[in-house]
Amino acid sequence: MTVVVVGSRASHLARAQVAEYLAPLRRRFPHVVFRHRVVIESADKDRRTALAEVSRAAGGAAFAGAQEAALLAKEVDLVVHSFKDLPATPTPGLALLPPPGREDARDALCGSTLDGLPKGARVGTSAPRRIAQLLAARPDLRIVPIRGNVPPRLAKAKGPGGLDAVVLAAAGLHRLGRAEEISELLPVEPFTPSPAQGALGIQVREDDAMLRGLLADVGDHDVDAQVRAERALLTALRSGCDMPVGAYARIRSDGSLSLTARVTALDGAREVAVTATGPAADPEPLGRAVAEDLLRHGAGPLLEAARAVTG
Repeated sequence: MTVVVVGSRASHLARAQVAEYLAPLRRRFPHVVFRHRVVIESADKDRRTALAEVSRAAGGAAFAGAQEAALLAKEVDLVVHSFKDLPATPTPGLALLPPPGREDARDALCGSTLDGLPKGARVGTSAPRRIAQLLAARPDLRIVPIRGNVPPRLAKAKGPGGLDAVVLAAAGLHRLGRAEEISELLPVEPFTPSPAQGALGIQVREDDAMLRGLLADVGDHDVDAQVRAERALLTALRSGCDMPVGAYARIRSDGSLSLTARVTALDGAREVAVTATGPAADPEPLGRAVAEDLLRHGAGPLLEAARAVTG
């Protein structure tokens, strides 16, 4: 009997993602025992310190570093990540497999629609990209930093004295069965999501020939092309999830890959957006080309200003 230990973060969402990924594998590979093991990340241990500081202390891997270390130490054999939490730069010795189908990549506003928010409304989010894009659309909003798991964040938009709304990933709400909490799905333009948002990052050791062979034809190759283009852009911009960068790729009806990307000033006062197409069979050059276009049109100073604030 083959045993595969699958690692993830401790949250209800992380557990739901593991269950989603393993359900078809258990049917397909009845001779394999998949066991789940929780790995506690630095961002889960410290929810008081600003996320940018936690990320900096963890080398940009506040949501993935401990899981990657467990994988390299052979304490787990495979990790199921929220793909957007993974650093854009690959970790030596580890490999990513094609992800399964992607959930809704959009951001969701919970508690109110954007137009329904009164002037000066208090909206909860700690993500620099979400803050920047919200302020670009509604400069009057007051952004309140919030961290933690999905249910406590949703609770902050309820009851007397609560926030007027919170912003969360629609994918997480769907996976937790909380889609009824969504007041509005924010459109990809101008609210371009984080690169790889809605996708699962399936990570294994490079030298694990058995597991890589077992899972060689598991995954969605269209989704793989999308996230590879989005992450190539992030790498080319030397950015991560702590920067105000959005990217979203989709397969067009003619089979080509379209990539939309956006860099927004943290105060929302300026942004640069680019859309381009390329072959889905070779997605990374498209990501790099769009990154070059963003820089050519003035995204560099916006990124440098954001780095000065986030460290």
